[in-house]
Amino acid sequence: MEETIARILTELEEINQIPNTQNQTPLISRSTLLDLHSLLSTNDPDLVSQLFDDLPSKSLSPSSLTNLLSFTMDSAPSYSILASKVYLSLLLSPNSPVFTLFTPISFLSFLRSLRRSFKNCPLAQPEESPPSHAPPNRKRKGGGRVRGARGNVRGSGDCSEEASDTFDMKQVFKVFEMLVSVLGLIHLDRFPDSLKSLVQTFGEIPLMAMEKLGNPSSFNRLMDLCSRVLSEVLRAEHGELANTAAEVLKALSPLILMVKSQARSFALGFVTKRMTELGNESDGVKKAVVNFPRYLAQKAPEKAEPRALAVDSIMEVVKVMDFEDQIGYMDYVLKMTQGKANLRLLGVDLIAMMLMSLRDPFGVDSDVKTRDYWGTKCLEALITKCSDLSAGIRARALSSLAQVVGFLSSDDRNKGILKEVMGLSEGGEERPQCGMNDLLKNRCMDDKAAVRKAALLLVTKLISLLDGCFDGILLKTVGMACSDPLVSIRKAAISALSEAFRTFSDESVTTEWLHSVPRLITDNESSIQEECENLFLELVLDRVSRAGPACAPKKGSVSPESYLTTKSLEGELELLFPGGILILLKGICDGEVTPWVKKLCTSLGKKKRLKPKIAAALQNIIKTSESIWLSHSMPIEKWTAPAGAWFLLSEVSVYLSKAVEWEFLHHHWLLLDKPGSKGKLQSPLLQGNANEDGEGVESNSVAWAGDRVFLLQTISNVSMELPAEPAADLAHNLLKRVEKFNMHSTEVNAHVKALRTLCKVKSLNPEEADQLVMRWGQQLLSKAHEILEKYISDDKEANNNSSFFTPPRSGSRKGKQAARASRLLSKTVTAVYTVGSLVVVCPAADVSSIVPLLYTVVTSGNSDPKLNKLPGPKVSLKQTAPSLYIQAWLTLGKICLADGKLAKSYIPLFVQELEKSDCAALRNNLVVMMADFCVRYTALVDCYIAKITKCLRDPCELVRRQTFILLSRLLQRDYVKWRGVLFLRFLLCLVDDSEKIRQLADFLFGNILKTKAPLLAYNSFIEAIYVLNDCHAHNGHNDSKNSRTESRLFSIRGNDERSRTKRMRIYVCLLKQMAPEHLLATFAKLCAEILAAASDGMLSIDDITGQSVLQDAFQILACKEIRVSSHRGAASDSAEVEEDGDSSASAAAAKGRAITQAVRKGLIQNTIPIFIELKRLLENNNSPLTGSLMECLRVLLKDYKNEIDDMLVADKQLQKELIYDIQKYESAKARTTAAEAVAGMQNQGVYRSPPCVPKAATGAHPENKMNQKLSSDSKVASAIADAAAEATARSVLREVNKGAMTPPLKAINMPKLKSNQAGSSAKNDRSLDVLESLRRRIDDEN
Repeated sequence: MEETIARILTELEEINQIPNTQNQTPLISRSTLLDLHSLLSTNDPDLVSQLFDDLPSKSLSPSSLTNLLSFTMDSAPSYSILASKVYLSLLLSPNSPVFTLFTPISFLSFLRSLRRSFKNCPLAQPEESPPSHAPPNRKRKGGGRVRGARGNVRGSGDCSEEASDTFDMKQVFKVFEMLVSVLGLIHLDRFPDSLKSLVQTFGEIPLMAMEKLGNPSSFNRLMDLCSRVLSEVLRAEHGELANTAAEVLKALSPLILMVKSQARSFALGFVTKRMTELGNESDGVKKAVVNFPRYLAQKAPEKAEPRALAVDSIMEVVKVMDFEDQIGYMDYVLKMTQGKANLRLLGVDLIAMMLMSLRDPFGVDSDVKTRDYWGTKCLEALITKCSDLSAGIRARALSSLAQVVGFLSSDDRNKGILKEVMGLSEGGEERPQCGMNDLLKNRCMDDKAAVRKAALLLVTKLISLLDGCFDGILLKTVGMACSDPLVSIRKAAISALSEAFRTFSDESVTTEWLHSVPRLITDNESSIQEECENLFLELVLDRVSRAGPACAPKKGSVSPESYLTTKSLEGELELLFPGGILILLKGICDGEVTPWVKKLCTSLGKKKRLKPKIAAALQNIIKTSESIWLSHSMPIEKWTAPAGAWFLLSEVSVYLSKAVEWEFLHHHWLLLDKPGSKGKLQSPLLQGNANEDGEGVESNSVAWAGDRVFLLQTISNVSMELPAEPAADLAHNLLKRVEKFNMHSTEVNAHVKALRTLCKVKSLNPEEADQLVMRWGQQLLSKAHEILEKYISDDKEANNNSSFFTPPRSGSRKGKQAARASRLLSKTVTAVYTVGSLVVVCPAADVSSIVPLLYTVVTSGNSDPKLNKLPGPKVSLKQTAPSLYIQAWLTLGKICLADGKLAKSYIPLFVQELEKSDCAALRNNLVVMMADFCVRYTALVDCYIAKITKCLRDPCELVRRQTFILLSRLLQRDYVKWRGVLFLRFLLCLVDDSEKIRQLADFLFGNILKTKAPLLAYNSFIEAIYVLNDCHAHNGHNDSKNSRTESRLFSIRGNDERSRTKRMRIYVCLLKQMAPEHLLATFAKLCAEILAAASDGMLSIDDITGQSVLQDAFQILACKEIRVSSHRGAASDSAEVEEDGDSSASAAAAKGRAITQAVRKGLIQNTIPIFIELKRLLENNNSPLTGSLMECLRVLLKDYKNEIDDMLVADKQLQKELIYDIQKYESAKARTTAAEAVAGMQNQGVYRSPPCVPKAATGAHPENKMNQKLSSDSKVASAIADAAAEATARSVLREVNKGAMTPPLKAINMPKLKSNQAGSSAKNDRSLDVLESLRRRIDDEN
């Protein structure tokens, strides 16, 4: 060892003589470090003492040795760990001068070497090694020790050449263990910077080691050593524990807030376990741990996923805190929800996690029962945030509340508290801030899609708490959400409404579900169609099929009451079929639901998802109803099956023909076709509700007719399974009934279709079936021809005879003839309808003999002399037989649909009748026929679309709604194009008198049209302004194509408040469909095509329509819908964007904002000169539109103050003129308002009774004082107006100048005063008066 010590001292002496410059650094060689390490590893006090004793002989000191080791640790990456071990060994060696060897600089070098050991040399940070400008090493001559000494001098940056390729973790582990021992010897309370650097280093090492080490066991051992080092730091000897713990937590916070990893797990585990244990022993550490979640909340990121991880980390720390500390942090979170947007969003997440993570939030297990437990406060705060101004926070609060409700409602003890806090309990006191039903209604109709979706999710979760008390308006709102334009919203609404229907079976929920969900079978999204099928199968068909076999009640159970009603019998049936089965079946047969039920059954049947037990259950329900009716000894001819049962059976029997029993069908056909029933119920709609001998039971003839129709459809569907002989008898019976022409129209259709089906099924081949159908079809046509011809001849004869009778005929004879004519008319109407039904099922039928008769009917009484020469009635059948007249048009339309040549000739006749008919029912039928013609003969009808659109202004609401719906469908299917006047005429539906039509129009323009034709609103906006005002100055409004009457019909003329409000509603609807760039372009087009046209004289401002156009333009430019905000991207929008996790969308939004701001600046600079020129023109003409222009200009000065400010800086004179004009306008406006107030108070005094008070007290009354003052001094109103105008102008200028002082009035008015100096003496005197007035105002301002 003596030689080793001598060798070490000799080399140290040589190194120490080398100067430390920027180009070279004295380093200890690896061999010397190894000698030092072997010497210090012996732990021999004598050898160590000898080393330190011999240092002075070589002009060395312990501090110089430490400095050399520091240089080596900093500048020798290849063996910096070895230098670190030697440095720590020196500190741990016996009898070593610790306080001399330990210096902050050497300790920082040691920490840098640790960091560098976990990094590759090229990735080392610049500040971790001294700067180097050394040139490349050159070979030097010399020998012996000089070469060795010179070899220890190297550039500080040349680390890559000798960097070690291996990463020996054993050496690192040894260094960490030695560091733990060193920390036990050295107290860092005197070296706070060294302590802070140590903590920061060990806060970074886990992340660096995670990237360096791939072996989990090595990483775990390293983390254990890091934990030991940090635990050693948390001792009182190293300083104030509270400050040290705070530094440790601050260093670990980046690891805790990062993505899930081993480093994050280590940091969380150290805080929640080790520091919590230390906190039990030290109040300082406990205080730091308690405050740590608050620090994490301030440092939490704003993006969704990192924020969620931060919330999880915070909750891990909160869980290990004491209950009192948890309550304190809960109060802090509640205060966060009232702060900035990012803190409110984080507070919402934390509240939800606290309610679901901490035990017993409502104190149900606590002995002390209190109303305002901590969970109640958190829940109320969460509900409050559901109405936050930020859309992202509203959405997050609603979704968090849904999670909380779903989690807490699993415990029955929490349900009552949840209901009470949310105001859902029936007897509980409702808290004013927690009106949950109103909140959900508002949020389900929120402007933001994320909010609506979250609200629907909350509705789904709350259903378990409602206990059947489902708010009706909320139910309607959820049903409306099923038609939302967004797919995700529709899915959420379907889920919420289906969950309610699954839970509750009351009539309101059933009705709303049936009206909202089945219609989505026609949705464009295939996933929604599949979901609709699954729900219909589960909630309707499966529920019906579960109706078990019910038996008729026994004799003893029959009610002894002699008077029974239908409701009592229905109640008895409901007891046998609980679960709302009868309500469900009744809702299915609703006219608005049946089309969707048919489509659903068809879709499910084609996919073979219908089960035979559905048909069996429906037959069972019908049989049970009949048996209950008979058990009460009621007349069977007055019995009807439960509503909807026959309809649903007729739909499912198409695919379940084998499941329907022929005996069942035959029995009920005989029951409904009894001779006794035929006389009473042959025409149900004409007969009404007969009840002569019903013993209290109402006979529903409409239901009877419906049952008969659906029964015939069922028989047709199962005709393949019918025996041959009964099928032939049934067909013969049906034909005989049709030939009598005495049925209702719905029965006629059913009979004709059943006949066609039976013929096709029982024929050997299709040709034979067609011949059979044609044979009985021609037979029906022949009989119908005879009846129609007889009626026309009789009517003509009656008209001719009535013209020769001057004296009145006998009353009895006239009555008999009238009755016979009425019967003949009814039979003729049914015959004509039968012809139409026959043409539908058999288009090849020969109707050549029927068409002339129908033409005679529809043209009877025509004033055309050419038509008067034709044989037929001279008096129009429209007055004498309106039902026949309407049915003739309907049948003629069906014939034209089957015959294209005939349609080409008759379509103009349909259009002519549509224009002149005064019968709403006929116009409605004609609109439907024209829509069918448009599908079949698109080219023929295209030229008549403009005439069809006139029905959008029909006086009958039904016709308007029918026209709107049919045209909308044609437009969506591209049979009709959005061109010409069609779009402009559709706009008036937005302000229709009917609320239903307005809702349909809002949906068409706001959802369908916005997606299908997004540029239509922008391209037609300017033309719409001219058309709605009936102004013909615009190029696009060509009067040659539209008559003056039509243009007035589709305009909202007038300058009154009602007309302007209607037009403005249309404009706002169109502006809402435009993208930001289109809004800016529309702004420019308004200025260029309307304002500039008015200033150039192209648009007359003397004409009332031109004034309306100009005033509408001012209102549009001033409305908020046309504004494009230049500072979008606030907390609310960014929160909503980050919820979707789309970072590219945020960058695109920022780029769009920059472009928008630049376009706005150029736009406003081109607009202001147009306003100034137009203002001068209006002022010269004393136009009443000056006020509208000034209002618009005032709004622009406020909304575009940044852009206008840049323009006005370069033109101070323009700035002065604008401010002066605004002040002048505001002064006149305020003066008028004040004068009206004075006049109003004077009028009140004129018509008011004199007060019964003494005369002395009259003057003391404040109101009388005001009256006297206002009436005595007429200048008060002017003074008030001037002050108000001055304040308004000053505020506007302050906004334009961004807070700068208002320029004095002298500077504004001086240009106008100079022009009067060369005038007469009177003018000079007037100028002096004005100057004196200005001086007084300036003095008053100062």
